[in-house]
Amino acid sequence: MSPRKELPHGPAPSRFRPHPWHGLEVGPEPPELLNAFIEITPFDVMKYEVDKHSGYLRIDRPQRGSSQPPALYGFIPRTYCGSAVQRLSPTSKRGDGDPLDICVLSERPITRSEIIVRARVVGGLQMVDNDDADDKIIAVLDNDFVYGTARDIKDLPTVLVERLQHYFATYKLVPERPNVVHIERVYGRAHAFRVVRAAMRDYAEAFGEDAPVRWEE
Repeated sequence: MSPRKELPHGPAPSRFRPHPWHGLEVGPEPPELLNAFIEITPFDVMKYEVDKHSGYLRIDRPQRGSSQPPALYGFIPRTYCGSAVQRLSPTSKRGDGDPLDICVLSERPITRSEIIVRARVVGGLQMVDNDDADDKIIAVLDNDFVYGTARDIKDLPTVLVERLQHYFATYKLVPERPNVVHIERVYGRAHAFRVVRAAMRDYAEAFGEDAPVRWEE
């Protein structure tokens, strides 16, 4: 009989696949260093979204326009856009009821989705979609050889931020219909940290006090 294999130090591994929204950790050093669960890559022409019941990826809709996401796109586990997030978005009327979205910039192409990425927050877009607060946190892949030293939105090439703005401002455009999406402003890391903390607070209030929330402002 072969000897029992020793497990590595650290938390015991899960015997079952955890739900990516509720079962993964928000990150090692929130609100700056987070985990991002990636739903869409820059190579996707379909809009994929995690099914909230099962945790598996499903097709939400084909991308109507010709533009593709300029960065990895997903969400931060154990966050929720509720009243605390809405209060940071003055022109919105409510949170969108989803986990907080995040875009992660990487110099090397990453073609796979349903992966966990360690991401460092540098800023965000204050987006309002049909009166819902729908912020898009902007982050860089931690330890990336090109973007990994960025600590604030101003450290990124302006054109990359412009591409993110253009993508989200136009990705729901339908000919001869008013645009329901508005980018109110681009913000840096200080406000992005406030949005992340607010989304963690909203998650704790929506799903239980055992959610890992750091309250300091």
